[in-house]
Amino acid sequence: MRYANYGFPVPAEKQCRVIVDTDAANEGDDQFAVIQAMLSPKFENVGFIAAHFGREGSMEASFQELQRIFQAASCPFTDLIRHGAPCALPAVSEAVPSDGASLIVEEAMKDDPRHLYVLFLGPLTDLASAYLMEPRIAGRLTAIWIGGGTHPRGGREFNLGNDINAANAVFSSGIELWQVPKDVYEMMPVSLAELEYRLLGSDLGTYLFNRLMDETYRECTITNAFRTGETWVLGDSSAVGLVLYEHRWEYDLINAPAIGKDMEYIRSDENRPIRVYRRIDSRLILEDMYAKIALFDPKGWEGHRIDSSIPDR
Repeated sequence: MRYANYGFPVPAEKQCRVIVDTDAANEGDDQFAVIQAMLSPKFENVGFIAAHFGREGSMEASFQELQRIFQAASCPFTDLIRHGAPCALPAVSEAVPSDGASLIVEEAMKDDPRHLYVLFLGPLTDLASAYLMEPRIAGRLTAIWIGGGTHPRGGREFNLGNDINAANAVFSSGIELWQVPKDVYEMMPVSLAELEYRLLGSDLGTYLFNRLMDETYRECTITNAFRTGETWVLGDSSAVGLVLYEHRWEYDLINAPAIGKDMEYIRSDENRPIRVYRRIDSRLILEDMYAKIALFDPKGWEGHRIDSSIPDR
């Protein structure tokens, strides 16, 4: 699925396949990342996976939230929404199979010249499960993960805490991994006044703003240290931004650490290097999002479902 109602072309060799794995019902920033991915013409969106966030029933809540996002965007392609794992891995070597994990395997093993990016806005459960189900996916995709504590020490972080076993399974694998740790994804702050000013001129923007203001998320604003009452952090949008522009000089290559029970990083000379980002360009990512929402026309979906695995040349 590609939204293509723009006046500029994206060359075929620059197009890519994208899966978004999201704990969308957890709080209010996933919705912005999902919409930005949906509206990016570079992306052939091949799936949106509902992720758990450490509570019973949370995956199903994320699935229902994805359905609401598609409805708000008037996007008819709801068959792209898949159920992920309902819970964390019980052990590092034990998968939790799901439709979402199967989708990752299916897309990774396709003979398709377009690179596959899988964006993880919550825990790494579905990636770890896919790898344990089919280890050959390593080397056939790039995973971008919003999660983990500050390097080099690590520490408590929400997405990592919801499945430490999955993170250890992925970190010790051969999967190409780009990590956006906590100190970097917090470089995506926005003021609520900015969001009101930039979004309320359109139906889709109004939906996103009102969803953020929903009672569901108001408690998080009060209790979370980096919610000030007039600001939010759209950290999950970093993953979309890195597919649009990979910030080639803003990361370090380090051997993937092991992760301890307190979410601390433990040096490992056996694991392969991963990208650990140290900075992102929030201006680029946010302005791209605002522009795409402003340009959005629901009629743009018509005729833009692309089923071929090989792009037109």
